[in-house]
Amino acid sequence: MAVNKSVQFKADDIDDVDFAAMLEESFKKTEEDSEGTIVEIRGDEALVDIGKKSEGRLPLSEITDAKGNLLYKVGDTIKVVITGRGVVSHKKALRKEKVKAFIDAYEPEKFAEPIDVKIVGKNKGGFVATDANGVEFFLPKTQSGFKNSNDVVGKSYKVKIIKVDKDEQSIVVSRKKLLDEDRKKRKEAIAGIVDNADIMQGTIKKITTYGMFVDVGGVDGLVHYSEISYKGPVNPSSIYKEGDEVAVKVISYDNEKRHLSLSIKAATPDPWDEIIKDGLEVGDTIKVIVSNIEPYGAFVDLGNDIEGFLHISEISWDKNIKNPKDHISEGEEIDVEVIEIDMKDRRLRVSLKNLLPKPFDEFKKSYKEGEVVNGVVTSVTAFGAFIKIGAVEGLLHNEDASWDRSVRCKDLFKVGDEISVKIAKIDEKEQKISLSLKELKQSPVGEFATKHKVGDVVKGKIRDIKDFGVFVELGDNVDALIRKEDLGSVDANALKIGDEIEAAVAFIDEKKNRIRLSIRYLAKQKEREVLNEINDNDRVSLGDIIKEQLQ
Repeated sequence: MAVNKSVQFKADDIDDVDFAAMLEESFKKTEEDSEGTIVEIRGDEALVDIGKKSEGRLPLSEITDAKGNLLYKVGDTIKVVITGRGVVSHKKALRKEKVKAFIDAYEPEKFAEPIDVKIVGKNKGGFVATDANGVEFFLPKTQSGFKNSNDVVGKSYKVKIIKVDKDEQSIVVSRKKLLDEDRKKRKEAIAGIVDNADIMQGTIKKITTYGMFVDVGGVDGLVHYSEISYKGPVNPSSIYKEGDEVAVKVISYDNEKRHLSLSIKAATPDPWDEIIKDGLEVGDTIKVIVSNIEPYGAFVDLGNDIEGFLHISEISWDKNIKNPKDHISEGEEIDVEVIEIDMKDRRLRVSLKNLLPKPFDEFKKSYKEGEVVNGVVTSVTAFGAFIKIGAVEGLLHNEDASWDRSVRCKDLFKVGDEISVKIAKIDEKEQKISLSLKELKQSPVGEFATKHKVGDVVKGKIRDIKDFGVFVELGDNVDALIRKEDLGSVDANALKIGDEIEAAVAFIDEKKNRIRLSIRYLAKQKEREVLNEINDNDRVSLGDIIKEQLQ
């Protein structure tokens, strides 16, 4: 039997064809079409008389249906292909018939578009593929465009017919040609898109956590989630769905990675420019919708793709607010005051509490200095305690908590305690309230004054020595001061803490809880014992003398 002619290709039809491999494949084509009669069925084979000296062996699997039933019987004539070595194939004959029918009906203009094929096998020269009708095609390895050909069998691809040979009854297809055409089209499309500074319409093809892939003119570009809204990074799936039409602008193209970056927000007017046009200023009151609540505050939507931030400290005048959700809810429309507009960093801060009545102003209307009120301890610090009275807090300093200097608020109270205090001072300028607890009780000096008067001689122990005088402890949290000039003839350098000292009461101030003593006046008293001889009507007391000296 004559050797089949090798398939001939034009350079215009196939690029980079592996002719050596193709030629080798052509020489292997020793198959011969024939008709034969089934003469015997033996085991898993059928013997077919093909008019040769020997009978051809046909595997029964080629003439049985899916259930294993024979499609032919002894005596039936069937078409076969003689494959050599005494073996014939009915299936190959059927496939060749399909190829022949396809070639006979082939019109190039009808197959200008790609066709879908499935890879069913491969050989040295390339791959065997079939279409939906079972027609076989040959895909040369050099025309496959596969980077890895190990896992292509069983997969479907689009290919283009590049050669139909009636003599050899073969159809050659190319996937590489389509890829090259697609690359060329993409390159031309990208060039037109990248050079286009106008706004373009695109279709969302895929949404991911980091952005969206949008088809513009047959090219997919990525809109990163930070390029969707002027509000900042957003979740794309919360705004769009696949198939939506969106306006985009090209912002960059990476030639090396062939990566096209698009932006939705660049295709829309900058809302911050609108803020300038509208003349929004700090102090303006605007309506907003609470869009998101966090533990540290809330984001509010101005309705024009701009978000403002409402810090937790700007929600209420109550400094002890724990959760913004206790005061506002998502989707709620509220009035707020603009307190900061930062055009450079595109930051806008608002306040809710600035539009609410100020608790301090309400407090001033209801309370006055000197009143005794009930309150709750909200916090205890090293320097005192904060007491909540109505909607405001006042400070009870340690020195105003007790007449005992060693006592601190932390020794007396815990958070949540209810106590009665006196309003000592309302500072309108600083908007502070000073409280006192000790003023609700008689001061130690006041108690001392019920038993002593100016001129009385008392004894005490030196508690402290200063440059300006000596502090004397008289007992029961009562301290008195002997000024340096009232020490008289006593040498201040000879005194030491703990010494007992005697002096006369020179001054008592119950309100300020202060007592002054004088040794100098005590000496004068002793020197004037002659006063005991003065007539009762003209008697001058030591107290009168001291008062006279103090004037």
